[in-house]
Amino acid sequence: MSLFNDELVIIRGAGDLATGIVYSLYKAHFKIILLETQYPSSIRRKVALSEAVYEGESIVEDIKGILVKSYEEVLNIVTDKNYSKIPILIDPNCEILNHVKPTFLIDAIIAKKNLGTNKSMAKYTIALGPGFTAGRDCDVVIETMRGHNLGRMYTKGEAIANTGIPGNIGGKEAERVIHASADGIIENIKNIGDFVKEKEVIAYIKNNNEKIEVLAAFDGLLRGIIRDGFKVHKGLKIADIDPRKSEYNNCFTISDKARNLGGAVLTAMMYLYNM
Repeated sequence: MSLFNDELVIIRGAGDLATGIVYSLYKAHFKIILLETQYPSSIRRKVALSEAVYEGESIVEDIKGILVKSYEEVLNIVTDKNYSKIPILIDPNCEILNHVKPTFLIDAIIAKKNLGTNKSMAKYTIALGPGFTAGRDCDVVIETMRGHNLGRMYTKGEAIANTGIPGNIGGKEAERVIHASADGIIENIKNIGDFVKEKEVIAYIKNNNEKIEVLAAFDGLLRGIIRDGFKVHKGLKIADIDPRKSEYNNCFTISDKARNLGGAVLTAMMYLYNM
């Protein structure tokens, strides 16, 4: 029997980093509820439980997320003695808090700003990345910038401000992330896991009668690409290329960063729980 069977955790966001957190907490036998928006914009879709919003369910490694439509469905899942799947509810404004009182609330949206999380939402609150002040908005802030401080726990102050420059992977930084050059509907040509060549077309953005090419910046593996048919806006992150050609399996498994954050959140939870 787990020590934490009765400790409910609500996580805002179900993208690839949030999924890494889910993995750690699920393995530690916490009961988890995931909250998402109506149209998640995850790039690393093969390792994001948010895909369940579109597909009805999503399996990442051995963790299964399932889309639910009501609070009753959520409660049925988390109170089941054979709890084995993560309920995902479309609830960007956390209205579920009118029905349940979690022990922990974790903001893993990674929006680089606070979208409404506050300390009154749960007994203990944890937020990831910039946009939050520990002690004011939440109890603990977790550092999300790659490098020496990744996963560091702050009980006062803020995480490092957003630099706008992605972390270094295989010697590539800003150029490994592709942003939409215009508003429109994306039409994917390549799939996650495909090897792409520099200047190869990986997608089009359809804007009225125009089809704008989305090109690979260098040779590598397409680590992530936004869902085909998604309505994008100019500047939105839409794809991610990994220059490490031998790392194919990484496209389909939880990343080192996500696993680091999962461990950091679990540490923060134990710190707060045992204070």
